[in-house]
Amino acid sequence: MRVMDHSAHHTGSAHGHTAHADHDHGVHADHGHVPHRGASWGTAAKATLHCLTGCAIGEILGMVIGTALLWGNVETMILAIALAFVFGYSFTLFAVRRAGLDFKSAVKVALAADTVSIAVMELVDNGIIALTPGAMDAHLTDGLFWGALLGGFGVAFLITTPVNKWMIGRGKGHAVVHAYH
Repeated sequence: MRVMDHSAHHTGSAHGHTAHADHDHGVHADHGHVPHRGASWGTAAKATLHCLTGCAIGEILGMVIGTALLWGNVETMILAIALAFVFGYSFTLFAVRRAGLDFKSAVKVALAADTVSIAVMELVDNGIIALTPGAMDAHLTDGLFWGALLGGFGVAFLITTPVNKWMIGRGKGHAVVHAYH
């Protein structure tokens, strides 16, 4: 499988035509366009790692804050998930703003690029933490806390990467960011 040069998506030069606003990267038999064959595993892994970085920062920060404030498990988990979304979106938002997109458009791109990826990652990661015996009651100094959290991130990465591959291959998810790289 070939690695796609996503920088060409902005101009459409990889397809031998000029770009148009409603190009959805699907099959356009009436226009003679060639559909994408899907994203490479490397592209999907990079997108997932990008998402995982933001999620991990937000989630760890949320767990630390909730634990330090002696909050209960539910409140701490809600904070951790909320911060995972905030940090996950902010990484993409920062990148597309730096590329010159106005704030409103950048927010739309970040939401389109990362919502499914972050949601899958958080569902899997927090599900593993919740299902690991004793992990919800472990403290920041316990190996069980870090083992469940990091193990959850690892499993979430493995499950989210194929989701991102499927979405990017259809011009969705993180694929919307590639026009701004």
